Amino acid sequence: MPLKNKNIILGICGGIAAYKACDIIRQFIKLKANVECVLTKNGSNFITPLTLQTLSKNKVHQDMFEDIENYDVNHISLAKKANIIVIAPATADVIARLAVGRADDLLSSVVLASKAKILICPSMNSNMLSHKAVCNNITILKSYGYNFVMPESGELACGDCGNGRLANVEVIVSSVVKILIDE
Repeated sequence: MPLKNKNIILGICGGIAAYKACDIIRQFIKLKANVECVLTKNGSNFITPLTLQTLSKNKVHQDMFEDIENYDVNHISLAKKANIIVIAPATADVIARLAVGRADDLLSSVVLASKAKILICPSMNSNMLSHKAVCNNITILKSYGYNFVMPESGELACGDCGNGRLANVEVIVSSVVKILIDE
């Protein structure tokens, strides 16, 4: 059980690949990890909090200003408990926010407040992925020590073919295991 007693924060952004978060959660649970989801506002257009809560067996966090429980500041308590923060799918928007240090939503605030390992799994249209701004933002985040599992090539939701599909769930999960074992 390589992830026993490990706390994984799974950030889910607004992209069609958000449905794959269900399989990611299931794999982490099979490896005995504790998974807490941070769902962005746009992410909730693609997958429901109830689905994520049912699979993770934990409350889904969505709002910077949700009710404080046990007098914990939500983004700080999540940041402190994380062994790793995985963002899958990561959109161009969240990658840009993190690259410039913007903390105007719960997910970016948790990442910026955490000393945990970060794994970003981009998923977007191939034209967006190859845009100079996105490439520069990924380079910046890599220079901060963030880990990446880059997208695969194939048919995209828009009908285009190219690089941009969220990496295979098994690749993401095995990357998390490797990162946590190496810490």
